[in-house]
Amino acid sequence: MPGTISPASSVSRHTPQPGRSIFPQAPTYTLDTFSSRDFIVKDFVEALSDSAIPPNRRSGPSNQAAFDPKPLIRSFEHALNRMSELSGELETRENELSGAVRRAEAQHISNVQTLGKKLDQTIDSFNRLDSSLSGDNHDEGGNAVVKIGERLEELDRQRTRAQDTKFLIQCWVEVSERGELFLLEDIRRQGGGDSKVRCANIARQLTKISQRLDPDSWSHMNGNVKITNGGKGTNSPDGDNRKRNHNTRELIEKFLETLEKDLLKSFDEFYRRENFEGMRECAKVLYDFNGGASVIGSFVNQHQFFIDRSQLITEDVVGDTETWERLADPDSEPPGVESSLQSLIDDVKIVVQEESIIIKRAFPYCEQVMGRFLQRIFQQSIQQRLETVLEKANTISSLAFLRSLQAARSCISTLIDDLKAHGLTAHPEPISSQITVILDQQFDDLFVPYSFGSLYIEREKRSLEELYSSLLFKFTIFHSRKRKIPTTFMKSLARSGGEILAATRDAYVERLDSSDLTPAQKAMLLRLAGLKESENAKAQTEIDVSDDDGVLDTANAKRMLKWLAEAVGRGLELSGGNETAKEIHVLLNLLLTSMAEIYIETAIDAANENAVSQEYSKNEPDFSYLSNLRSAFTIMHLMITCIRTMLVPLASSNISIRREIEKITTLTMNRMEEKVNSIIQRTVDVALAWVAKLLATQKKNDFRPRDDGPGGGGAWQEMLQTPTCLSVFTFLMRLHSLVLTAFAPSANLTSFLTEVALGVRTALLEHFKKFQVNAAGGLMITKDITKYIELLRGWDLEPSFEPSFEVLTEIGNMFVIGPDALRERLREKGAALGGLWEKGDMRPYVLRRDDAGSVGIQSVLSAL
Repeated sequence: MPGTISPASSVSRHTPQPGRSIFPQAPTYTLDTFSSRDFIVKDFVEALSDSAIPPNRRSGPSNQAAFDPKPLIRSFEHALNRMSELSGELETRENELSGAVRRAEAQHISNVQTLGKKLDQTIDSFNRLDSSLSGDNHDEGGNAVVKIGERLEELDRQRTRAQDTKFLIQCWVEVSERGELFLLEDIRRQGGGDSKVRCANIARQLTKISQRLDPDSWSHMNGNVKITNGGKGTNSPDGDNRKRNHNTRELIEKFLETLEKDLLKSFDEFYRRENFEGMRECAKVLYDFNGGASVIGSFVNQHQFFIDRSQLITEDVVGDTETWERLADPDSEPPGVESSLQSLIDDVKIVVQEESIIIKRAFPYCEQVMGRFLQRIFQQSIQQRLETVLEKANTISSLAFLRSLQAARSCISTLIDDLKAHGLTAHPEPISSQITVILDQQFDDLFVPYSFGSLYIEREKRSLEELYSSLLFKFTIFHSRKRKIPTTFMKSLARSGGEILAATRDAYVERLDSSDLTPAQKAMLLRLAGLKESENAKAQTEIDVSDDDGVLDTANAKRMLKWLAEAVGRGLELSGGNETAKEIHVLLNLLLTSMAEIYIETAIDAANENAVSQEYSKNEPDFSYLSNLRSAFTIMHLMITCIRTMLVPLASSNISIRREIEKITTLTMNRMEEKVNSIIQRTVDVALAWVAKLLATQKKNDFRPRDDGPGGGGAWQEMLQTPTCLSVFTFLMRLHSLVLTAFAPSANLTSFLTEVALGVRTALLEHFKKFQVNAAGGLMITKDITKYIELLRGWDLEPSFEPSFEVLTEIGNMFVIGPDALRERLREKGAALGGLWEKGDMRPYVLRRDDAGSVGIQSVLSAL
């Protein structure tokens, strides 16, 4: 209320006395109250309300007096007044801070301007100085400064040279007059790389001075004086004037030896303590001293790796027997590199990578040291162990040697690649070109002795020849025993094949009897040949062979091609690809000789001889020789596929050799195909000849049965076919079964069966012209022809043979139908079969009817 002092304001101005005021005291506020993070307006208003109500009125009976707003009004008035005061204080403080900020900004701007001016002045000063030094704007001051600097450097060099010359003269006077080198000894004892380098340089210069000023010390040989270049020795008149009491050469060389020994000793001590800085310092001095040859030799020769491995490298190769047997077995997968060689290569990889770190830290010329270290490892450790392993493998078999050589090359090649990938002294950067050249050269040097010229391919060829000869030994024995003196033209043509067969057999036997063959090699060859140890001493005629040994075996051919593929892959890896085309040509000739001539053609020639023998046989032909043809076809296909997919592409780098390979392959295949065609043609001829022989057994009355004949009047009606038909049917069925085993379903099978069917058809057409036929015999002919057609329809024939079935059917019908039906049928079928059948061709069959003389038949014949 106006004019009344509010209780809140009085409380804010005066400190209340406890217990004296009857009104509740309002809380006091500061700026911190409202700037706190915990300040909430709702809580603030509730606190004001609670402070305005006296405690004795906050709770009581329900009939208490009505609500009195005055305390609340006073409290809120007091709070508003206080907040107004705080707002004024806050505004005053804000004004003060704003003024301070404006003053600070003005001061900052002033400072920046001042510093900018100073920076510009500094830049101008620098530009003027730079211009003066570089001689711009025709200012010669810069050039003068440069010239002065160069002159000072030249003077310093001259001064240093003069001091070195003075010291060199003092050392020479000392060694030549007093026989001492105390000055150099003092420098040497000072330690430090620079001092020792200086000692080495001065000693070398003293050596040159001694050669010119004291030639007598260089002329002494075995205690005698040698006059050189017309000079005077110590025995000359003027010799006493130049004679010296001390041998300068000997003194200087002793000093150099001492210096070198000290440096090497220090280097070794640093190496044992792993003090790489000290090692680097000594190595640097020795490099300036003698090119580093002594320290490199000492580091490499005394390396612990060579000491630990010296006995292991030269010890005999043992290994388990099973591993060596697998290595010599051509049908087993190679077991890999020999265990001791593998262990050595693994150790080399670890040692080289570890030592590359030491060499890099210990030698300023690390690549030179690493090169010597690698050369020593490859030329001594790896090469010696490799030779030992290969010598052991060579005692097992030629194949074991080749497989060991391939495995070793592959393993060492992997080692080279791993070292290149590591980087060695350049790690983690790529390896340097110098180390790369050294690694490649060492790798090549390891295997050049085994692949030089034609050495490798001759060894590979000899190994395959041994394997092929062993595998085909019983085959060659079997066929060589069956060979007879040529009595026919075709046998004469096969004579060259027999000579190759005999030469191969004799070479194999001679190889078995050779003293160069180790027991392990002989056992392996005998096992491949299917012989026992006890059979080795038998003569060739005593070796037991069976008919199965003379049959072609696809499994053996696959083994031969597998061995060849392994040899080709090994050749690509070991020969390096330089002579690949020539090597492929050698291997192809071996394959064609062993598989084509000795194996396939021998079997084909044997089958051909059997086919020829059947031409004059009085018994039923034996076509069992056809069973070898299917294997021959399969092996020929495998061989030509191998040549075209593997050998020919590898020889493409040399056009002339590739053409030669294709030429001899084509000639060989053509020769074998001609022989196979000859067998097939002979088989067809023999089969048709036997069919003709069987048809000749047909009785004249088979087609003129009589009702009053033996066995009763209707006995012929119960016969399904004549005996001749059944015998021909049985023979052709047996031939068909054999042909199916000899030929896979193919065009060759269809052509063969079609040719036989055509021959049989021709024989039957001629056969039925020979017999007189009555009405009952006509029924027998139709039964026989039906049986023949049933047989031929079961064959896989060409579609062009289909009309032949109708021709045969019509032949049977001609003997059973009446004259009118015959006339009508000839008119219809003559047009339908005009391509295979002419009207004139029907006449002979109609004439063989018993009723050919009747009026009806004569009218038909007149129409024909």
